[in-house]
Amino acid sequence: MSVKLFGTAAAAALTLGLVGLAAPASAQSDVEVAFNAGVFSDYVFRGFSQTDEDPAIQGGVDITAGSFYVGAWASNVDFGDDTDAEVDLYGGYRTEAGGFALDVGVVGYLYPGEPDEADYNYVEFKAAASRAVGPATIGGAVFYSPDFFGADEAATYAEVNAAFAPAERWTISGAVGQQWLDVSDDYVTWNVGVAYALTENLALDVRYHDTDVDDVTIAEGRVVGALKLAF
Repeated sequence: MSVKLFGTAAAAALTLGLVGLAAPASAQSDVEVAFNAGVFSDYVFRGFSQTDEDPAIQGGVDITAGSFYVGAWASNVDFGDDTDAEVDLYGGYRTEAGGFALDVGVVGYLYPGEPDEADYNYVEFKAAASRAVGPATIGGAVFYSPDFFGADEAATYAEVNAAFAPAERWTISGAVGQQWLDVSDDYVTWNVGVAYALTENLALDVRYHDTDVDDVTIAEGRVVGALKLAF
């Protein structure tokens, strides 16, 4: 089967284990700036390693003005060709309605150094909602691309996720998602992990990722450790 090597800035910047840790750089104005960085034993997104099972260094910046936001994020990648980085540019709108946090936006995925024939770059639209229920947060998201990575064109990814804080500094979270593709095979992916806030801005996350994809090494089950910084 052919597979997409997934990546997204939004998932890295909004990891549940770091919710609430990012402090705005401009608390006195309507515009807030937040930064994030991390070191990962493997860059895995939607079940697939993006770094051929090697470590990754990632970082990004988010700018929020009222309900609107824009951001940029980058990571090293290894697709077995000259592509050595992923750079994501994104923006959207967040609001609340009926007790739900709502988020709609768009993400542009850029891969510097991609081969001319690769056609890696693409755009994905998203809609997400979440709700706090006591110490837990439950949510869901849908991503759609009209012209997806590589050989695939229209593609949709849907996910349900949850996070639970059993004690101060601890967060348990997980997600289950389905990827629909028009050329490559559809598949299911899931992850579950625990995060511990070492400080107000620094967290350690250990997470297990897996898929129902057979005979693809970079989609096999794996444990990933990460140290994440938000400020």
